[in-house]
Amino acid sequence: MTDVSGMALSRVATAIAEPARARMLCALMDGHARTSTELAVIAEVAPSTASAHLARLAELALVRRYPQGRHRYYALEDPRVAEALEGLMVIGQSDAPSFAPNTPRRLCFARTCYDHMAGELAVVLHDACLGAGWLVPAAEAGSDYRLSEEGERVFHDMGVDVRSVRARRRRFARPCMDWSMRRPHLAGALGAALLDHAMGRAWVRRELDGRALRLTSKGRRALERRFDIQLPD
Repeated sequence: MTDVSGMALSRVATAIAEPARARMLCALMDGHARTSTELAVIAEVAPSTASAHLARLAELALVRRYPQGRHRYYALEDPRVAEALEGLMVIGQSDAPSFAPNTPRRLCFARTCYDHMAGELAVVLHDACLGAGWLVPAAEAGSDYRLSEEGERVFHDMGVDVRSVRARRRRFARPCMDWSMRRPHLAGALGAALLDHAMGRAWVRRELDGRALRLTSKGRRALERRFDIQLPD
């Protein structure tokens, strides 16, 4: 690692390590933009302090400003930030003698990770896709996935326009380590498309806090049938 990259990593790590900033970043992992006032409440700091924190996060390209009228909205810079935060949550729990997360059950079961699905439900779907041979991992662990011919057909029959998903200017499909399950779920453009499709079909619905997802009875039937799985209650 060069001195320049080491210094850059140190600056980012220092920014994320500050508790108020960490709370802001975690709140933005649901993919929604929020005002500095809303983030000040979440971080439990004064508005002026929140503004200073957000300026620092924006300077490091962790969040992006969206001016609109009298307000400034903030969101994560891009999905890579959410995925990095998810990975840090895994590392932060790695010193526990046994894995027993104290996260609320509804968040452990299903939630958003920026623009794709996370939690137990997402891990089950990810594993089903791998087990059926629809997702084909690269030779190098942690690298992108590709869809097999059967996988292309399954997602197309489900109503996901794979061609347009593949044309998006981002990585197509990749594993993202799930901090509550300690196993990968599906990220990338395909993971985002799957979440959009599931919400559009009312298979899952957002809970009031914005990040938790509720699996509907309709969604349970559809996912169990299409992915040939048995979902936990």
